[in-house]
Amino acid sequence: MTDSMALGRIAFLGGFLPRLCGIATFTHDLCEAVAAAAPASQCFAGAVNDRLDAYEYPERVRFELDEKDVDSYRRAADFLNFNKVDVLCVQHEFGIYGGPAGSHLLALLKEVRMPVVTTLHTVLRDPNPSQLKVMEELARRSDRLVVMARKGAEILRDAYGIPDTKVDLIPHGIPDLPFIDSSFYKAELGVEGRMVLLTFGLLGPGKGIETVIEALPAIVKRHPNVVYLVLGATHPHLVARDGESYRLGLERLAEARGVKEHVIFYNRFVSLEDLKEFIGATDIYLTPYLNEAQITSGTLAYVFGAGKAVVSTPYWHARELLDDGRGILVPFRDPQAIAEGVCAYLDDPGLLQRTRETAYQMGRGMIWPAVAQRYLESFQRAGTDRKAAPRKAFAQWTLASRPYDLPPLRLDHLVRMSDGTGIFQHAIFNVPNFHEGYCTDDNARALILCILLDELGGRPPEELLDRQATSYLAFLSAALNQETHRFRNFMSHGRQWLEEAGSEDSHARALWALGTCAGRSRNEGHRRLATQLFERGLPAVEGFSSPRAWAFTLLGIHEFLGRHPGHPQMLWACSSLTERLVALWKACATPDWPWFEPIASYDNARLCQALLLGGQRMPHPEALDIGLQSLRWLASLQKTQAGHFRPIGSNGFYARDGARADFDQQPVEAQAMVSACLEAFRATRDEAWSHEAKRAFEWFLGRNDLGVPLYDSSSGGCSDGLHEDRVSENQGAESTLAFHLSLAEMTFAEHPIAPPLRFS
Repeated sequence: MTDSMALGRIAFLGGFLPRLCGIATFTHDLCEAVAAAAPASQCFAGAVNDRLDAYEYPERVRFELDEKDVDSYRRAADFLNFNKVDVLCVQHEFGIYGGPAGSHLLALLKEVRMPVVTTLHTVLRDPNPSQLKVMEELARRSDRLVVMARKGAEILRDAYGIPDTKVDLIPHGIPDLPFIDSSFYKAELGVEGRMVLLTFGLLGPGKGIETVIEALPAIVKRHPNVVYLVLGATHPHLVARDGESYRLGLERLAEARGVKEHVIFYNRFVSLEDLKEFIGATDIYLTPYLNEAQITSGTLAYVFGAGKAVVSTPYWHARELLDDGRGILVPFRDPQAIAEGVCAYLDDPGLLQRTRETAYQMGRGMIWPAVAQRYLESFQRAGTDRKAAPRKAFAQWTLASRPYDLPPLRLDHLVRMSDGTGIFQHAIFNVPNFHEGYCTDDNARALILCILLDELGGRPPEELLDRQATSYLAFLSAALNQETHRFRNFMSHGRQWLEEAGSEDSHARALWALGTCAGRSRNEGHRRLATQLFERGLPAVEGFSSPRAWAFTLLGIHEFLGRHPGHPQMLWACSSLTERLVALWKACATPDWPWFEPIASYDNARLCQALLLGGQRMPHPEALDIGLQSLRWLASLQKTQAGHFRPIGSNGFYARDGARADFDQQPVEAQAMVSACLEAFRATRDEAWSHEAKRAFEWFLGRNDLGVPLYDSSSGGCSDGLHEDRVSENQGAESTLAFHLSLAEMTFAEHPIAPPLRFS
């Protein structure tokens, strides 16, 4: 690749207009600019959809992918490979791709065979563990990285160890607007004779608009002809979640400060042609953002390059662009400083004009034709880098190296099994059995599933998961007897509790779910309620004798400690319950029966899993070793000569010196084994445990004694058990939840960006 003529096909990946977001606008503008700069090349785009009803894209968009469907990323990679694309230009922002920290994008990058140039619209100096892993893998899979400010290259070097030689500094592209007096457009907008302050872009918290409104009284006092124009629609995701409450709050603030005659809100996502008029009418542009760690601002680049004076808070991009007197920087959240900065320009028209001229001259290197040429040079460097270190075209296509093929998520049956009260226990075939009512056990499992799926960024809409999680959490809240602090278990269809206190196991399962909610839910109200319920219900466990109740509680404690690592009550309980399980093992285990009790009964692998977690967190090496020993024995016991998983049957279990029951095999046993083996893999990095988890998961799919699947892919339901001659025809909540929880954990294992459990 020696010139742009060698680039036959150039593909761009990101959002794309008419989707309303900054990345979509950038991808569209960059694609069009490169197409104009390299007319011999074929430029097309792939659009990332953030909703199930896709947008009406222009012809430039040749393929689409669903943000939350990881398989669509792999299909997109196949499309790019099949069409022999010469270079792929990816627009990266953590929030526009699915999976933890946008990790679904990696599924595509692992399989494409052309050079990849990735534009980083966000570069975090202090990423969380998930973001760090994604960024490291993204850098490894990209031939070139593009940043839009020197600060971005500095962070890549210092925080991620990425050499400068792999990074290209290319400014944010801007339209080529003429340098004209602002009065030219003011009459068109009806603001003639006024000094116009402008902020534009998708509206939402973090933009700092309220700080400017607080500054307006002081500005208006010295310059009564000022008007502040806030241009842009509220961010669609914010509207979906909160409506227009943020915008209405700003309007009320303007009225309270007595400046409502000086503020205009234009709630529209404007076209480029309309935007030119608004920018043309502007005297001073304001970016009062609240977060320093913003490496790129397309709105700032647009207005600065058009030759407008800027007053801005010192986020990274602004600090770099406005250095050396090219604008005025003011502290964060400081209305007085904003007022002084604005008045410095309004008081001195000569300073305002000189600043405008300086900005416009610097902006000539930022117009789209210049930026497109810089991208073409980066694409050519990527091709040269790839020739020097070519990717093996088919090495990653063997079954051993490609991701494990998991079934698609389908929650139809679980939604059908739920109502406003909670989830029903049982089903007759695939129809909810109202007569059997509800139970705490299943609502606890269902709450955990909602939290895991939300963290995975899976296909179900956030509002569906939030609605279902609310019902299940409300059920657990009602289940707690506020006088005894014990959870009840069974509720009739008429919403009558059927006992004063449930079993120790059901109480502990509730704590497990509440600890998970308190530690991992993104819903603050859910976290606060779960924390309250967890703390009220935990003391009762001290008097419990059930080892499984100890284990379930330990799982909940570990999840709780993920958000509150130093909580003294939880740390004490963690140590106490871990020691109880260790003591139980020592009292019962022998060389030929390395187990906790004289019988291996139900949810067996949870005992091992609890010690694996306790052993890592305390740390407690002996507990960790016992967890591995017992799980190794259990795995050998539950594996047939044919190599498939055979859980201990519930029709008699397995007593020491007795006959083992092979049937009825229960889905919860397979689920427990999946969880425990994946935890053993995380603790040891021994691939054998990963294989054991897959073996247990495949039991659901037909790798079992009868060779018949229990999971119904048409409904998303799972049969209640495997009998000697058939599978159960009923699809109850426990079994269906066991499958979906296993699927969620296997998905985490295949995309290990956000670990299911966090340690301090």
